[in-house]
Amino acid sequence: MIHIGKSNVLTVKRETASGWYLSDDQKNEVLLPLSNTRSPLKINDSITVFIYKDSENRLIATTHIPYADIYSFSYLRVTSMSEVGAFLDWGLEKDLFMPFTEQSPNMQEGESYVVYIYLDEVTERIIASSKIAKFISNEHLQVETGEEVELIVFEESPLGYSCIINGMHRGLLYRNDIYRPVEIGDKLTGYIKTIRQDTLIDLTLQKIGFKNVLSSTDIILEYLKKNNGFLSLTDKSSPEEISKLFGMSKATYKKSIGVLYRQRKVLIKDDGVHLVKEDLKTSSVNNEDTGD
Repeated sequence: MIHIGKSNVLTVKRETASGWYLSDDQKNEVLLPLSNTRSPLKINDSITVFIYKDSENRLIATTHIPYADIYSFSYLRVTSMSEVGAFLDWGLEKDLFMPFTEQSPNMQEGESYVVYIYLDEVTERIIASSKIAKFISNEHLQVETGEEVELIVFEESPLGYSCIINGMHRGLLYRNDIYRPVEIGDKLTGYIKTIRQDTLIDLTLQKIGFKNVLSSTDIILEYLKKNNGFLSLTDKSSPEEISKLFGMSKATYKKSIGVLYRQRKVLIKDDGVHLVKEDLKTSSVNNEDTGD
């Protein structure tokens, strides 16, 4: 079958003035317009195309790949607004339609929003919705505390940033737990910090517990090796300075330096942190071997 909203591998069957007609194994056909392909084709060629419906409700193929598949979330820009809906740039010749009933209040042309892309069962057209809450739920959670998850930031509030978790659930990144710039539309790797009794989920961008410290030590060591074995941060450095440089809290930074010190990999002096000479020498040899 030819699947709408997905990539299909089809066979070139015939050429017309409008383009090429492609067929699946069951001899269902779809038009690939001349404007929708980038290279010449021959009869019986196999080609991967994306399938959608045009404004006249006809199946159309294209070799262009959209920014996102159906049944997924994406951060897309509104190209135009009308009384019936909005149109979004999603990487294809035909903009993605978002009905007025699926819009959040106060949407504006030229701005970008996180939307859910899906196939309307009645019209068989691919449409978008910015009403994210309709498509995620915390009723039956498929995550657990400490688990690494994929996040999409979709909403900002005084408390922090609401995120879509693994395309299924909703969680919150609290402002006082963020040590790097975060914006709407960002795709991030995060971790489940807490699952509350009411199934609300607290998120963090840092690994949980000692795993976070071990990960942070690698970041600090890499910095030292690339900066002549010296780090100017001290106990008196502000949390903002540490966050700007490493994207971690001062507490995590101090624990990581402590681990490195106990491992005899760094020396802590009044002017900052120094990589021990043996590690610095090893780093220099490795750089010479790799040509850095």
